Amino acid sequence: MSEARTEAAEFGRWAVVGDGRVGRALVASLPWLSGPYGRGFSGKDFDVVILAVPDGEITRAAGAIEFGPIVGHCAGSLGVDVLAPHEAFAVHPLMTITREGGQFAGAGAAIAGSTPRALSVARCLAAALELRAVEIADEDRAAYHAAASIASNLLVTLEDAADVMFRTVGADRSLLIPLARAALENWATLGVPAALTGPIARGDEATVARQRAAIEERAPDLLALFDALADRTRAIASHRDE
Repeated sequence: MSEARTEAAEFGRWAVVGDGRVGRALVASLPWLSGPYGRGFSGKDFDVVILAVPDGEITRAAGAIEFGPIVGHCAGSLGVDVLAPHEAFAVHPLMTITREGGQFAGAGAAIAGSTPRALSVARCLAAALELRAVEIADEDRAAYHAAASIASNLLVTLEDAADVMFRTVGADRSLLIPLARAALENWATLGVPAALTGPIARGDEATVARQRAAIEERAPDLLALFDALADRTRAIASHRDE
């Protein structure tokens, strides 16, 4: 039995509520978790219950749990107060999970606990999933989750905008993928602003103007997005030599 499994066993029997992407991924990664059970599950005979349900359903799902188990959720933007009056914890894996599943190992995780014991449960679950845990206070979780959404959800939206423009010239988005991956890797290894390249970084506003005109002509609904990103890029570029 692994060290993480041994530690988890010390807290008793664990259950997962929520047969969605996160619930299924948790059980697939840690077969010793029971479930996933449907909403309305009472938690009877279990010592730890993880609610892997949509944010808006957490309070209702927590209300169905009989008092006794330590109850946790997997939401990024919510604190443990939504689980009152239960002894509560939160573990939010900082990783995208699709219908095909997700790989937890090596990813980050925001954890919290209403008591030292509950926080220990959160750390135990994070360790079992091989997540890099960081404690995030309740008042900081919305800001933390906004950063996570920008880094993942909004990045996909941005790449979709690039795809829209690429299709206007008859090119396939597969040609953009190496470029996008290289830019992300440069950001990861070099940081900002060293990873910044392109016309704004080199002060070529004439090229930026041509780009803007092309967007205005072919995908005008993307113009406000382009302008906002260009302004932010100019601000980053202005600090490159500081």
